[in-house]
Amino acid sequence: MKQVKTLLYITIGVGLTSIGLKGFLLPNSFLDGGITGIALLLDFGFNISVEYSILLLTIPFLVLAYVSISKTIAWKSIYSIALLSVMLSLEDFDMITDDKLLICIFGGIFVGLGIGITIRNGAVLDGTEILALWINQLIGVSIGNVIMVFNLFLFSFVAFYISVESAMYCMLVYIISSKVIDFVIKGFEEFIGVMVISSKTEEIKAHLYDQIGTGYTLYKNIEGYGKNGPQKDKQALQTIVNRIDLNKTHRIIQEIDPNAFIVDYDVNTVKGGIFRRFTIRLKQL
Repeated sequence: MKQVKTLLYITIGVGLTSIGLKGFLLPNSFLDGGITGIALLLDFGFNISVEYSILLLTIPFLVLAYVSISKTIAWKSIYSIALLSVMLSLEDFDMITDDKLLICIFGGIFVGLGIGITIRNGAVLDGTEILALWINQLIGVSIGNVIMVFNLFLFSFVAFYISVESAMYCMLVYIISSKVIDFVIKGFEEFIGVMVISSKTEEIKAHLYDQIGTGYTLYKNIEGYGKNGPQKDKQALQTIVNRIDLNKTHRIIQEIDPNAFIVDYDVNTVKGGIFRRFTIRLKQL
């Protein structure tokens, strides 16, 4: 049942991507980044159908994924890319708009939504993502940097052989789709870690529990060095809050202890959250 649900979400993601490509970008000769961008470029320059070129250009990357990364990712990606090729060959949209800005915005949104949903379910629609993951595992270069360099060459080619204006619009499509992908993958919630060193941690944790509904970790008997010299037997409180609650969290802390030392830091992944849900449920009773 879980696999069926995953394939259903991948199908939805592929459908949204195909709408963005066939409904907005293709009829107006706009490019996206990655292998999709190269396929669109081949269609504009040599009249090679996008559905075939995407499939053929991605085959080497699928082999790379199967051999070096993950067989599961490879098989899901084969399904998603083959389905995208089929959808592009079957769909036939009338031109929705000829406004270049609207094309960039809505084309980027649909493509970003589709790719984001597909990635969240363990598949990819672009071979550059597989290449970037492989290079990251091989030499440690970040995935984002690999994709950025690849697209830099692609957009430079567009600027040199087509026009600078076309390259600028292509970059806009890529930026919009990338931001939408990040939004879909990360979701609404973006968590921030907060470390508080204060002489009033007991009062602070009680107010955070009551007003924010978040859990906490308390470190006791810690040492440090600050403007007042060596500090011993201090307490530090660590908690994780949604970015929406960050300003409220700071306000609560500073109202209790204006001299509190506060450090915020990004949190990539939060798992569990049982205590956080428990405190919220208690407050709702």
